[in-house]
Amino acid sequence: MMRFKGHAHRFGDNVSTDDIIAGKYKHETMDVDRLADHIMENIRPNFRPAVVPGDFLVGGLNFGCGSSREQAPQIIKHIGIRAIVAKSFARIFYRNAINIGLLVITCDTDLIKDGDFLEYEPEQRSLRLADSGITLVTPALPEVMLAIVEAGGLIPYVRKRGGL
Repeated sequence: MMRFKGHAHRFGDNVSTDDIIAGKYKHETMDVDRLADHIMENIRPNFRPAVVPGDFLVGGLNFGCGSSREQAPQIIKHIGIRAIVAKSFARIFYRNAINIGLLVITCDTDLIKDGDFLEYEPEQRSLRLADSGITLVTPALPEVMLAIVEAGGLIPYVRKRGGL
């Protein structure tokens, strides 16, 4: 049974791909390590040092809106964020996240505070806020999506299965 645990890094509504990684850096380099140094700097300077591998990024409505910048979910995953929880996601961001093996969870995030310790169990469809004891019900994720995330992304998933 998969289980994900980590602290919440809370953001608001309409976090765009340009908020995640400004386009000005993407034009300078494609090196994920260098780009990751600038993650979220326009809305939360010094965000990266606060992240511990396994943490959750929490948003409100329309997370990942804006351009279809595939580096945005890639950089989030690269710094160790294990999952993003939001009320809703921009469609292309959601698909890009799954394609690279970054878990995306849709649920009401109003009760989640910055720093809360979260525990997510996909099979139980539950996101537990350990500090308050609140458990949020999440939609069931299709098995194939969980398998893609568990494999590390769509390409490793296809390779593991020997094709489509």
